[in-house]
Parts: sequence; structure tokens; C-alpha cells
Amino acid sequence: MAHKKGGGSKATQKGNVSGKRLGVKVYGGCVVKPGQIIIRQRGREVIPGKNVEMGKDFTLFSTVDGVVEFVWVTKSRKKVNVVKTKLKAEKEKSIEKKKASK
Repeated sequence: MAHKKGGGSKATQKGNVSGKRLGVKVYGGCVVKPGQIIIRQRGREVIPGKNVEMGKDFTLFSTVDGVVEFVWVTKSRKKVNVVKTKLKAEKEKSIEKKKASK
């Protein structure tokens, strides 16, 4: 039989305690490409808007080329949009016209 009590264990002795690298990866006004991650989050803290989709782990990512824009939906809820720039839209239209003429 032991004549001393067992010592307590540290909280960080075992388990997954490293940082998860969550948060905003691309800020408002920045240019993004399709598939580029905008926010990594746990739960729906920020909701996807136009041209933004949500992955199964609640990651928000862009679906088009454009500029990131954050908008308040309610007092406690934010939405992320990716707005296509005018130059990009004009280039896409000219490419479509060239394809149609061939």
C-alpha cells in the first residue's frame, strides 16, 4: 500500500492544447481568389453572403475573384460578401464575347 497520496495532474499534460489558428485570414478591402479562405471559425459566428460559401468545419471561403466586404446583419451578427470588381467583370464580359464570336 502506498503511504502518500497520488499527485494531481496538469491540465496541459495530455490532450490537444496547441492553438487552432482560427480567425480572420483576409480582411475587408483585400482581394481574394476563388477558394481562398476568408475566416476559420468554430460555429456560425460570421455568416456567408454573396459569393461566399461555408465548409463543413464552418470555414468561409470565396467562390469568385473579388474584394472582401464585411457587413453587419444585426447588432450581433456579421456577414461576409465578396464583391466582384468592375475591371474583373469587364474582362469576363470581353472573354465571353470573344468565345461567342468564334
